[in-house]
Amino acid sequence: MKALFITSLFLIGMIAAGAQDRFESSLGTDIVSHYVWRGQDLGGVSVQPSLEFSYRGLSFSAWGSEGLSNPMDTRELDFTLAYEAGGFNIGVTDYWFPEIASKVFEANIGYDFGFGSLQWFTNFAGDDSLNDKGSLAYSSYLEASVPFSLGGVECAATAGIVPFATDFYGVDRFAFINLSLTASKDIQVTDSFSIPVFAQLAANPYTKNAYLVFGITLEP
Repeated sequence: MKALFITSLFLIGMIAAGAQDRFESSLGTDIVSHYVWRGQDLGGVSVQPSLEFSYRGLSFSAWGSEGLSNPMDTRELDFTLAYEAGGFNIGVTDYWFPEIASKVFEANIGYDFGFGSLQWFTNFAGDDSLNDKGSLAYSSYLEASVPFSLGGVECAATAGIVPFATDFYGVDRFAFINLSLTASKDIQVTDSFSIPVFAQLAANPYTKNAYLVFGITLEP
């Protein structure tokens, strides 16, 4: 199937077999009113499940999105192999869009300074856009995020740029494509049960579009 998927499962299997007591897993599902990714409109109401296995900083995760409001909404399945130590992180993601038989491979590197984080992403294979020479554009995206608390609500302010022209992000020059503010809070339903919810106000200064997204996270 996918080389990344098979390799990741093999690594995770070896780790799990050797140290089950340190092996961790998590799963959950987000239901969002709108699928907005890095300032781009990818669809309406969507269900976005996730599954992750990790061991001592090494992780393998699967994430998907299924649009519910329109047959043309993005259908997506992503696999990520990543490593994190301290504030440093590095990873590779296989983005797969089965409806249009397309996939893109992206590498990322970043650092969490505590007061904020900085992440760099670059496409290195697959259906990336082409430059004027007919070669891969190596479309890239740089994002800075600062978390903070306000009135008992956990928030994060994010700014993202595309450093050079690429059709992958729909820009013809250096551009800010993502300015967003995300707020999240647990709604207490009973003494022992709460539902995490979040809202995001996002804008793409380049396309002059803005979005207000609401989401619910369901976890076992």
